[in-house]
Amino acid sequence: MESPTAARTDTAPDASTAGKLKPNSLGVLGILFFVLSAQAPLTGVAGAVPIAVALGNGPGAPAAYVAAGVITLLFSVGFVAMGRHVVDAGAFYMYIRAGLGQRLGSGSAGVALLAYCAIQAAMYGLYGATVSGLLAHHTGVDVPWWACALVTMVIVQVLGAAGIEMGAKVLAVFVLAEFSILSVFALVTLFKGGGPEGLGLAQSFSPTEALQGAPGVALMFAVASMVGFEATAIYGEEAREPRKTVPRATYLAVAVVAGFYAFASWMLVSSYGASKAGEAAGKALAGGDSTSFVFAPIADLFGAWVNDVLPILLVTSLFAGILAFHNSANRYLFSLSREGLLPRKLSAINRRHSPGVAGWVQTTVAALMVVPFALAGQDPVLTLFSWGSGVAVLGIMLLYLLTSLSVVVFFHRGHLDTRPWNTRVAPALGALGIAGAIWLIIENFTTLIGGEQSTAIWLELTVPAILLLGVAASRPARKATAVADG
Repeated sequence: MESPTAARTDTAPDASTAGKLKPNSLGVLGILFFVLSAQAPLTGVAGAVPIAVALGNGPGAPAAYVAAGVITLLFSVGFVAMGRHVVDAGAFYMYIRAGLGQRLGSGSAGVALLAYCAIQAAMYGLYGATVSGLLAHHTGVDVPWWACALVTMVIVQVLGAAGIEMGAKVLAVFVLAEFSILSVFALVTLFKGGGPEGLGLAQSFSPTEALQGAPGVALMFAVASMVGFEATAIYGEEAREPRKTVPRATYLAVAVVAGFYAFASWMLVSSYGASKAGEAAGKALAGGDSTSFVFAPIADLFGAWVNDVLPILLVTSLFAGILAFHNSANRYLFSLSREGLLPRKLSAINRRHSPGVAGWVQTTVAALMVVPFALAGQDPVLTLFSWGSGVAVLGIMLLYLLTSLSVVVFFHRGHLDTRPWNTRVAPALGALGIAGAIWLIIENFTTLIGGEQSTAIWLELTVPAILLLGVAASRPARKATAVADG
């Protein structure tokens, strides 16, 4: 069998199309920073935790993040097992195709592109609105949100084209900044013994409290916060010793993300007191600024200066996420082009061994998704951010489900790995958990997007429509999936 890094095309690349990304560019920490950037930790905490507490299970919301971490970890076992045999920048497409066939693989590729482009466009909406507000507050200059977004697209395109190492360095700075302030707040609160009612360990993590209220809503937002960790496999071709680096980065990413969200949300609940957290989160939502639920206790602990710093960190958090998803999406375009499913020119790489043409195409798609909202005068947060996030979460969860099923079929058919837990049991359990999460997302999709039911239905239908369109338009790829020896 050919090696996992072997070329996957049946024709030699020409001068403009080398067909390979730069190998040995990223270690475990480099990949981890890309994953954590896609998570946008401060954005996830400030945006999702208040809703999970207010509309979900109140002080039991931290337990939902633990449950989401367990589901994700089960999925990761099969995901990592597959990654030892299939290494490609189009991870979901390759994984699903390897087990479930070319048609579903092609359909999943369309869903992956939709999801990554939608989440990036969503982030541009929140980012543009936040930057516009900061400029107005500090300079008095009224800059439209869409202008901030379009200027940032140019910056992201330049950084994406500059090479994977440059992107990793930029993201490392931003991720460390937002992680640091939230982690320090959580640790100080922990060592102080919590808030007015103590740490509230039982109130946040006991099964009884976790199942109070609407635990499904809390679990939905917790699972949505985990989206993005799968990018570890996308960078397999550019990793040092991918069969070791990718699994380590995957497990580390899941542990760090799940642990961080559970710990940070627990300390936020504790800072208010378990009996008062739900009411405080509800007031923040009613006031139109959910971030105040998170920012207020941090400012109380460290001082009013935090109120000036946190909005800036929110901007850098969003920027890091935008750059991370730009890199993920353009690598999908690159991989699909190399497989013959998209025009050959998209597999061209630049002098920095980055997907040059694919990067420009991805930036153009981002602009095409953002500009209509600007022309229509829509609120970028209530429409672009909410709608794009909802579609992306639903799409990626569907990909998780298909990947888990593909893992079971792939190893049952190929017998490349005979470990039952890694290739059958864990993927099957993960698939059940993910299926339940998808049901919760569909059941509560109107809450997730913050819109009307009719809008929710149309957005929900977008994901299966793209999947079916990809299946219908499927055509044979240039060459079979590259598989490594077990």
